Amino acid sequence: MKKKGVLSLLFIMIFLSGLTAGCKGKVDNVLPWDKMDNVLSSIKDPVFRENTFNIMDFGAVVNNPELLNTKAIEKAIEACHKAGGGVVLIPNGTFYTGSIELKSNVNLHLSDSSVLKFSINPQDYFPFVITRWEGWDCINFKPLIYAYKQTNIAITGNGILDGQANETNWWPWKGKEEYGWEKGMISQEWNHNQVSGRDRLEAMEQKNVPVEKRLMKVEDRLRPPFIQPYLCQNVLIQDVKIINAPFWLVHPLVSENVIVRNVTMNSHGPNNDGCDPESCKNVLIEGCYFNTGDDCIAIKSGRNNDGRRWGKPSENIIIRNCIMKDGHGGIVVGSEISGGCYNVWAENCEMDSPELERVVRIKSNAIRGGNIENIYVRNIRVGECKEAVFRVEMKYENVKEGPNIPSVKNIILENITCNKSKYGIYIDGLENSVQVRNVLVRNCTFNNVKIEKKIVGAENITLENVRINELVELLEK
Repeated sequence: MKKKGVLSLLFIMIFLSGLTAGCKGKVDNVLPWDKMDNVLSSIKDPVFRENTFNIMDFGAVVNNPELLNTKAIEKAIEACHKAGGGVVLIPNGTFYTGSIELKSNVNLHLSDSSVLKFSINPQDYFPFVITRWEGWDCINFKPLIYAYKQTNIAITGNGILDGQANETNWWPWKGKEEYGWEKGMISQEWNHNQVSGRDRLEAMEQKNVPVEKRLMKVEDRLRPPFIQPYLCQNVLIQDVKIINAPFWLVHPLVSENVIVRNVTMNSHGPNNDGCDPESCKNVLIEGCYFNTGDDCIAIKSGRNNDGRRWGKPSENIIIRNCIMKDGHGGIVVGSEISGGCYNVWAENCEMDSPELERVVRIKSNAIRGGNIENIYVRNIRVGECKEAVFRVEMKYENVKEGPNIPSVKNIILENITCNKSKYGIYIDGLENSVQVRNVLVRNCTFNNVKIEKKIVGAENITLENVRINELVELLEK
């Protein structure tokens, strides 16, 4: 056997000895992609009764922007739930609504030519509910579609979910002129007392204020996510198109057995992440299209004390057959990752945009911390990205010291092609310690790269059969 083949085999054996079952550190002998198949077999679509509850039968009015159908949709969901479940049907046409709350065994189904347009009046997202905002627990606006402690729920169909957010509403709260903010406007950066709503929440978290007392206010301007199932089991989001979101688009939170399939996510507002599974287990994201104002997919697990207090990692996340266009990153772990992340598989995706900044990105810092282990990516085709094919940021938001040093280990990237990027591999750790270990990049081709690699704070980084600018780089220590 050739030296290169021996080294490759030894590397995989080392990986196998470090693989974990779940996040408990138990050693197993299952190959990484075989383990994905085992996880995939345990993820099941929810099943619903054939009962159909048309919102028109509960008083909904079509094509009337002066009338919200919130109550009619609520009545249909309640009737469906009490009958043991089924389909709540949004028929063809445009329907205006405030926040919708799903209940167990209900499939909210949008007909092919239906549009749900969500109110831009913040008062239509009362009463405030328990939620997370950028990884902090709080009582804040009800998400546009919300579920709390429910089982067997779905949002399906070929219709459109339109948050109606733009530079005249929701987005200016970010406090940036590019999103419609003007001098003198209140934003999430400050309220009438010149105190940031974001900072107010952070201060409560740092002081360990009980979540039920972290009551945010309208003037804090913390925008709601679009879809948020929280502490739910068996969740399906399929086929719908999501546009014009106030904040994150799909945010499964502390939920298990979640499927996001064939969803189109097209929204370029501030913090418009596409899909952010946070502290979730057994998640399948497949066949989706992302064209977003922030990360396309960002796996999270809570921020700082809140993430560590829950101690609930994201684990067993499968991403496949997706298309990514604009975004800060295609496949991302972090930055709110204090609870950790274990076992991510991503395969057979296409990415291409001058406004896609990174392909695979891991980000945290010494305040947020988090253990990130077992990330496997293969068969990714990239036209171009703005910054790096593989980017690890251990000083996210320019934080260079703190008590919670993040750890990243066991990463395999294989069969990735990219036609244009600034960096091939960019690992930016802390200079005085090692946070990134055991990274294998193999059978990859990166062309039109300005800087082949920049690596700080890492060890055991192996490149095998990696072509950069059409040259084979043999980089073995």
